[in-house]
Amino acid sequence: MSIAPVIAFVRAHVFRCPIDVPVRSAIGIMTNRPMLLVQIEDSEGAQGWGEIWCNFPTVGAEHRARLVESIFHPLLAGKPLATPAAHFERLTESTRQIVIQTGEAGPFAQCIAGIDQALTDLAARRAGQPLWRFLGGSHPTVDTYASALGPAGAGLAAQGGWQQGYRGFKLKLGFGKQADIRNLAELRDAVPAQASIMVDANQAWSLAEALDMIDGLAQFDLTWLEEPISAEAPLSDWRRLAGHSPVPLAAGENLRGMASFNEVLEAGVIRFVQPDIGKWGGFTRIVDLGRRAVASGLAYCPHWLGGGIGLLASLHLLAAVGGQGRAEIDANPNPLRESVPLPPLAEGSITLPEAPGLGVDPDKTALPLLSEFRVQSPFS
Repeated sequence: MSIAPVIAFVRAHVFRCPIDVPVRSAIGIMTNRPMLLVQIEDSEGAQGWGEIWCNFPTVGAEHRARLVESIFHPLLAGKPLATPAAHFERLTESTRQIVIQTGEAGPFAQCIAGIDQALTDLAARRAGQPLWRFLGGSHPTVDTYASALGPAGAGLAAQGGWQQGYRGFKLKLGFGKQADIRNLAELRDAVPAQASIMVDANQAWSLAEALDMIDGLAQFDLTWLEEPISAEAPLSDWRRLAGHSPVPLAAGENLRGMASFNEVLEAGVIRFVQPDIGKWGGFTRIVDLGRRAVASGLAYCPHWLGGGIGLLASLHLLAAVGGQGRAEIDANPNPLRESVPLPPLAEGSITLPEAPGLGVDPDKTALPLLSEFRVQSPFS
């Protein structure tokens, strides 16, 4: 009688690389880029990979790696594979009291999200299916856009992006009304009229400031305005803003838990739903959330601004969910993202491969290229 496979180990890999040009947003400046990967191997040698959100503040990568190896590895090692959903529920419940004790709901949710990605990748590889199909998708081609442009040089960056094949561009706002309007005008003038333009304020404005800004933004034919106010602002503020704005609103990267998403979706205040697979939910939660959004006439647009594994996972997730959404691809140079090869980009779209799981083997491809950026784990 054959023995059912069990989880052999859960391992965290931390990388950090310097960047020549800091990445600026309304919440701060990134002077380096981190990446935290999760590797899970079963007793038969099959592997799965995921990525935990840790991009800002960048000091969080090492802390989350310690959580993975000191808390989550013992909870998973030796356990039967089961389904990713079953492990998601068990890990969430098993750490509930620790989360209350530490007050670290975000880091724990992010670790579980990355582990869920790895377990789902592992399950898809064992099934011999690409993740997008394993999760119920039928169309492997997804639309994308170039993200994190600006605040300076957005026009030139967008022109380069157009040549690379992007057809949508997102500009960072929140640097003062005059500067924001000037930067947006530069971006709009730099690309063909058919290019889609989105803007992201990163929660920079009060309700009054957002209402004041919207009139100036309307002239630029924007696809969406992302997080103009705090993700924790009262729904009454979001309703007022949505009722006033000719530009559709987008949000979701800073919501955590199905109850929070249910509240926002039922309020009807956003048109573009943007959960982050590395911040909360993993595949287990966000596939269902994305399909609910699409069934309600909304667009699911995965948020991602980290390394290459999380980006690839986000592309597979969008293909599984379907609809008219677009996947976010950070336009700034980042070796940690670029080490994971993506399929070719053509006219703003990417067609995912038929290879099992994510379609890449990071330990054989990406990790050897990133040895100079590895941060040694105290558990290794």
